[in-house]
Amino acid sequence: MNTISTSVKDRLAIITLNRGKSNSLNREMVTELQDMLHNIEHDDNIGAVVITGKEQFFSAGLDLIELYHYNEEEAKSFWHLFLNFSAKITAFKKPLIAAINGHSPAGGCVIALACDARVMAEGKYIIGLNEVPVGIIVPNSIFNLYSFWLGQANAYRNLLEGKLFSPEEALAVGLVDEVVKPESIMTAAERKARKYMAFEANTWQQSKLNLRKDIIAATSADQSAALEVMLKQWWSPATRAILKSLIDNLQKPKS
Repeated sequence: MNTISTSVKDRLAIITLNRGKSNSLNREMVTELQDMLHNIEHDDNIGAVVITGKEQFFSAGLDLIELYHYNEEEAKSFWHLFLNFSAKITAFKKPLIAAINGHSPAGGCVIALACDARVMAEGKYIIGLNEVPVGIIVPNSIFNLYSFWLGQANAYRNLLEGKLFSPEEALAVGLVDEVVKPESIMTAAERKARKYMAFEANTWQQSKLNLRKDIIAATSADQSAALEVMLKQWWSPATRAILKSLIDNLQKPKS
């Protein structure tokens, strides 16, 4: 695989996001992640998964540079893919832990939200859903995932202002479960995964699916109407101008 790497140690799979400096999510990466999780879910030799990034990034979210240049059919196809991926990862039955080693805004935060627990590294990192300031309408399914952990009122307020949290702030609002020194992040994530793996597998998995019944239904529901609204805004001059400005800043040579 080109954008992720996977290793297995004592029935625990470690998926490392590995696409460029910032691990931004494009069609290839989302597809590879979805395929890998599907394979793991049906592999009796693997009991749990830890997802992590590299260097300073868990994932910077969707690859806006690539998405900006999609035509209408490509954009619609990608958003369908991403929302379907969000549904699949939310309904993943085995223990799934996010080892958030660095920045994790937007789409990176969505992956973390779908996990059963999140361990985040200390440091000047950010996590949260900042789509609204970028001109992207957040579908109800993602709001449901956000509010599952933050509560509806907190998720509502923070989503509408595009709040990005420091690790300590994220811990305080329940967005992450633990903040550790960067060198300890994989140890802490593995400890959480193995705690879940120690329980009888079918009991744990069915309990997870029962407890997630509402968010699984929300993320798996027909998203067509919401997607039409999203895409209309995606192609609006206002959003295109915001995206163009962001991309120009991203592509500026570093002084």
